[in-house]
Amino acid sequence: MVEATALPAPKGTVLPGLGLTLGMTLAYLGLIVLLPLAAVFATAAGMGLDEILRLLMDPRTLAALRVSFATALLAAAINAVAGLVVAWVLVRYDFPLKRLVDGVIDLPFALPTAVAGIALAGLYGPNGWVGAPLAEAGLRVAYTPADIVVALAFIGLPFVVRTVEPVLADLDREYEEAAATLGASRLQVVSRVVMPVLLPPLLTGFALAFARGVGEYGSVIFIAGNLPYLSEVAPLLIVIKLEEYNYAGATTIAAAMLLTSFLMLLVINLLGNWTRRRAGHV
Repeated sequence: MVEATALPAPKGTVLPGLGLTLGMTLAYLGLIVLLPLAAVFATAAGMGLDEILRLLMDPRTLAALRVSFATALLAAAINAVAGLVVAWVLVRYDFPLKRLVDGVIDLPFALPTAVAGIALAGLYGPNGWVGAPLAEAGLRVAYTPADIVVALAFIGLPFVVRTVEPVLADLDREYEEAAATLGASRLQVVSRVVMPVLLPPLLTGFALAFARGVGEYGSVIFIAGNLPYLSEVAPLLIVIKLEEYNYAGATTIAAAMLLTSFLMLLVINLLGNWTRRRAGHV
């Protein structure tokens, strides 16, 4: 009998070596990401510290930043819960039209945000299918921050589902069965076996949904009402500054949004790395 021998691993790779690919990576990131961001900060810095502080401390600017970040955080938190449930259903259960439901999850990725805003405005408006019954009950959703949360939840759901879904699909159910065999309740299985594995991707999906929501413009302006100090978001205020040819003011608000978003995403990523290390030690 002829013994099988392992074939030698190929010496070359499909892509060029580290030096060339690393150079292409840094050049691409520099041109597409770093250079535009540097231009934003450089333009804002040209105003001077006093003018920057005056603009950032303006009550309208503070209100717009507060609306953007508060609604994005709330929508991302809602999507973290709803996205986990949706991913669980798609992975763990078989039901009719499952492929159709799975495809609908990605619809916000392909749908223009302006179309989504118009559809949501018609649905939750005073005469909409959902807005009219809510208005009769004394609940007004359209043209309020609540409607902004609805729009951001709509566009942010796929980020959570598609981040959690592959991790949940790869999770071996034997660990859950072993824990149940040893006497663990369903709550203990979920909290001590499943969630330590799902928490890092869940935080990643939360961060992606939050980042997407902070900068959302198209779907919000049709549904928010755009009232200063109430439902005006920071991206809209940036567009208003640009229409007034106040480029320095627009870039100052953009730079403030970038810094705040970066710090919040940094904290979320650090928390995600900590949960990954903790899950690895369990």
